[in-house]
Amino acid sequence: MSLGKRLAANRQAKRKSFDVSEWGEDDVPLTVYSGMLTCGDIDKLQRKHPNFMSNPTVAAMVDLIIMKAEDKDGEKLFTLEDKPILMRESVTVVSKVAGYMFSTVESQEDLGND
Repeated sequence: MSLGKRLAANRQAKRKSFDVSEWGEDDVPLTVYSGMLTCGDIDKLQRKHPNFMSNPTVAAMVDLIIMKAEDKDGEKLFTLEDKPILMRESVTVVSKVAGYMFSTVESQEDLGND
């Protein structure tokens, strides 16, 4: 297996999940899955939101959620058509979900750099 394919497989294996009680049904929180935030993700967000890393706007956080939120099968939870709906969500919920997605950025320990 090529190094590129191995990296891609490793990235998929490192998907993390978190619960969003505000988006659940019948008192059961929605479990959202997200892969690690990649260089390509940041590049795409910064093209649309130039100060994304230093000053993430609510619109940028919503775009991040649309880009990264998945169900357990890896299917996207949102499309661009859902952006107006997400923009009407509570800032607290949007920032919490985006924060979880930011937490998928690997630490030096995760990378094996002691």
